[in-house]
Amino acid sequence: MIITIAGNLGSGKSTVAKILAAKLGYKHYSMGDLQRSIAKKRGITLVELQKLEEQDPSIDKEVDQTQIDLGKKEDNFVIDSRIGWHFIPHSIKVFLKVSDEAATKRIFDQKREDEKYNKTLEQTLKGIRDRKSSETKRFKENYNVDYEDVSNYDLVVDTTQIKAEQVAEKVLVFVKKKK
Repeated sequence: MIITIAGNLGSGKSTVAKILAAKLGYKHYSMGDLQRSIAKKRGITLVELQKLEEQDPSIDKEVDQTQIDLGKKEDNFVIDSRIGWHFIPHSIKVFLKVSDEAATKRIFDQKREDEKYNKTLEQTLKGIRDRKSSETKRFKENYNVDYEDVSNYDLVVDTTQIKAEQVAEKVLVFVKKKK
């Protein structure tokens, strides 16, 4: 079984995916981590990588091919990826949504090493909106998909008011019913 976790920035995709993978004894893959790794190798920030992705589709293609290969070659894993559901259509597709306010606070509070530009809540919110705009545009142009269209998913969970552990439990209950 493959579970793809998509969602808004700050919705808890990675955290929930890690919890699910641990509970199920599955591998966990993160396309956000892959992009951070690509940015680090190039000596640029994630925001700079995103700007580059708008001009150079080869970066998205590398991330996309990783997902396609995983979906063809492996089983029993959880992957957090904004459009993993598109590349692994036989997966159980989960979407996590969150309010902008909650997402901003979560991302700001993480204080990730590669996101030092999140110096204020206002800057963090602007960054969220800029990334969302860029990704929405690229995904529409490159794949004609809208990752926020909930009709793409088997389960949608609003994470605004609940902890990641509770979200993971909701997903586990759903997955067990699907088996």
